[in-house]
Amino acid sequence: MASYAATRDRVEHYFDRTATKTWERLTSDAPVSGVRATVRAGRDQMRALMLAQLPEDLRGARILDAGCGTGAMAVELAQRGAEVVAVDISPALVEIAEKRMPANLSGQISWVAGDMLDATNGMFDHVVAMDSMIYYTAPDIAAVLGKASPRVNGKFVFTLPPRTPALMAMWRVGKLFPRADRSPTMIPQTTAGVAQALRDAGIKGRLSEIERVKSGFYISNALAFEGGRK
Repeated sequence: MASYAATRDRVEHYFDRTATKTWERLTSDAPVSGVRATVRAGRDQMRALMLAQLPEDLRGARILDAGCGTGAMAVELAQRGAEVVAVDISPALVEIAEKRMPANLSGQISWVAGDMLDATNGMFDHVVAMDSMIYYTAPDIAAVLGKASPRVNGKFVFTLPPRTPALMAMWRVGKLFPRADRSPTMIPQTTAGVAQALRDAGIKGRLSEIERVKSGFYISNALAFEGGRK
């Protein structure tokens, strides 16, 4: 997974060294600009949509929050009773998340700085990955799902940027900037394209599109993959 590793390293560099303060503010209650307010609202809506795909009562369940960022999803999962392993490639964001965690949840969330595919994180009932796979190609996404699925008993719920004309135009313009000046570039996807990548890789399972969230500059599709251990 050479391309996956290269993209992962770019994402780590961006969030751990360039955008930490921006994401700390965006994911807090602090005032933000109009554009960022739409992104914040979209992310809140998407998080609620993803959580709605899982049982309300998660007592006894073990959940992986793959790309936990500053921890909002992990906290809500733990409040439902889940044991949560919250992983993010950025140690700086993990540190913020751990500081924000309510004290009464300290025994339910394990915070880990590292790769979301690390097999040492064990077996899970479900996985959620909000906006943490948006920078990868369809074959890399298929490889992530294929590697994770033997360790997941239920759903792998994740988000991807949809392949719309507007997002494709933004993607092409972004590629014109010098590499050193770019943030990691989202790669718009179609559900059919990811499904084909799964077939090409020989990965069995059911991929379904849940719903699209659009809030100003935040546009994302929620999907679910079920192909793990039963």
